[in-house]
Amino acid sequence: MISVITAVASHIEGIRKVCIEGNKETYQHIYQPEYLNRVIKEYYNKDRILKETTELSRDWGGYFVALDGEDVVGAAGGGMTGSIDSELYVLYLNPNRRNEGIGTLLLEAVTRQQKEWGAETQWVSVQKGNDKGIPFYEARGFSFDKEEKGFGTKEDEEYISLRYKRMI
Repeated sequence: MISVITAVASHIEGIRKVCIEGNKETYQHIYQPEYLNRVIKEYYNKDRILKETTELSRDWGGYFVALDGEDVVGAAGGGMTGSIDSELYVLYLNPNRRNEGIGTLLLEAVTRQQKEWGAETQWVSVQKGNDKGIPFYEARGFSFDKEEKGFGTKEDEEYISLRYKRMI
């Protein structure tokens, strides 16, 4: 039985593991190893995740974790970017646990939080070529809005993010 709860400090290692493994599984065929390692080092280190599980605000509502018993099998988080606009910043699963409804449970938890804060529109960035994320978001009512240079992309890198949105 999967439960989704707000993450606490004891979930840090599980969040790191899920985000790193999910990131590698999703992007190994899209990103160069240098870029992938840079993103993992910046976003999925222990200190950052500790801060992101203890310092919460409307800008970053913290991590939600999907637990199978005590094992973290998924993690997601988002925040508000305006008075009615919200963003899903991260959603990763243990790659061996896809297609079990865990991603949907995590998205629902983040969405509930954002709606409580007054969100009417929810945005997500998906890397162009992400054949796991794009169908997932489209199946949950997100529509393509535009392309833009990928977040954290250096001048000589050509990574493109697809911006999707939905009304919530």
